[in-house]
Amino acid sequence: MPHGMCLLWQPWLVILWAGSDLLIVTAYFAIPFALLRVLRKRDDIKQRKLVVLFASFILLCGVTHMLSIVTLWIPIYPFVGLVKLATGIVSATTAVMLFKLVPTLISLPSLQSIEEANRKLRDEVAAHEKTLAALRNARDGLELKIAERTAELENVNEKLSVAAREAIHRSHNLIAVVTSMARQSSRSYTDVEEFTNVLIGRLSALSDATATVVQRNHQAAARLKEVATKQLLPLMQTYPGKVQLEGPDLEIDSEAAQQLSLAIHELATNAQKYGSLMADDSRISLSYAMQDGAGPDQKRLVLTWKENTGMEGALPDRGQGTQGFGSRLLTQIIPSMLNGESSHSLREGQLTYELDVPLSALLPNQGRSASEAFVSAIVDGNFRET
Repeated sequence: MPHGMCLLWQPWLVILWAGSDLLIVTAYFAIPFALLRVLRKRDDIKQRKLVVLFASFILLCGVTHMLSIVTLWIPIYPFVGLVKLATGIVSATTAVMLFKLVPTLISLPSLQSIEEANRKLRDEVAAHEKTLAALRNARDGLELKIAERTAELENVNEKLSVAAREAIHRSHNLIAVVTSMARQSSRSYTDVEEFTNVLIGRLSALSDATATVVQRNHQAAARLKEVATKQLLPLMQTYPGKVQLEGPDLEIDSEAAQQLSLAIHELATNAQKYGSLMADDSRISLSYAMQDGAGPDQKRLVLTWKENTGMEGALPDRGQGTQGFGSRLLTQIIPSMLNGESSHSLREGQLTYELDVPLSALLPNQGRSASEAFVSAIVDGNFRET
């Protein structure tokens, strides 16, 4: 007979019985669908058979509850018994497999341990990223230093090349100056010993003046008048009264002192070499003065060399037309080193050279660039001893 007869067909009891089974059926049919969907989306799940068994077991349980609703009106108890048997077999199989997997399930890490492991991993990743950032910064800094040092070395090589050419040029000039000095001195003396003493004294003055140019000055500053006097001393001794120096007492940077020494020495050497003071009325004047620039802080120093030979006609050719090293030194290299400009004229009977540079390039600790200081360090530390 139908199961509803056991309930005396009381409406509220039939509804309660059928409604409860219907809720269970709905849940038992939804759960396997959710499990099978997880399996479909997650290929990394290892115990897929166990999940399928669980889904089958729950689905069969849902079928038995659905048949319980049917048996309220239709007595199909043999068929319900077969479904329950199938449910029991699947349930037992699931239980056996589950017990076999108990050690494995127990060994699985907890959510807290996984979160702790993830936190440690994140900390390690952050530490590695910090290390990589530091390494990148170190690499960038090293590349920048290498680029800066390469530029400095290129600047050094360029300046050393100029210095080498300058040394060759000066050696030829010195030979010419010594020859001219010896000839000029020999005209005024008949006594050999007296001539020798005067010539040695003039050569010593020439040596001292040359040393201020060839050697680096270790002092931070120098007086411009002393620098100019030292360069003009050989001329003053060889031609007394024919060389005039005018200018204020100005303290300049050692690098600027060297560049101005080079300029004055080159001009004095040319005057000696080409006999500009041979005539009785020939004169040389060197003057320098400060002038106001375009702005209040843009004062300039103008150095003027005037060489009046007293000769009629054009002056002897000094190589300016061919742009020899001496001419380049006066018109290009020294003005460029001092951030200034120069001009010269060679007319009948007179040579004029003018060097116009910003005062800021001459004052101590202002006109010296890092590359020039680097060159000084190399020359002083490595080449001076050789």
